[in-house]
Amino acid sequence: MSLMPKKTKYRKQQKGSFKGLSKGHSFVSFGDFGMQALDRGWLTNQQIEACRVTISRTFARKGKVWICIFPDKPVSKKPAETRMGKGKGAPDHWVAVVRPGRILFEVANVTKEEAQEALRLAAAKLPIKTRFVERMERI
Repeated sequence: MSLMPKKTKYRKQQKGSFKGLSKGHSFVSFGDFGMQALDRGWLTNQQIEACRVTISRTFARKGKVWICIFPDKPVSKKPAETRMGKGKGAPDHWVAVVRPGRILFEVANVTKEEAQEALRLAAAKLPIKTRFVERMERI
């Protein structure tokens, strides 16, 4: 199962900007524990899927997992051994833009130790630094 939009308005997108902090979803809102990004970067659909598989395998059919990011940005790539010029390459894969503070995954219905272990194993699959966070009671 590959995460990607069903339909987009345009086939290709510009690179965009990495600066700034996360615009939304900076707190655990669905589950009890979460994984928060400390770096900025692009997470590909394969990386997100690898994390999801790792988390659900670790829980062994218990607990609930929320994926709080979605790869909606197409990244284009030119074929190998192609000369410069002749326009922009075809869309190659999809990425989610992640800025510091963003919650990537949330889990519930498991103990703190199980959640920590699952999210630690999942974090090893990502190219950015993350940290384990708990749900805070919002006033």
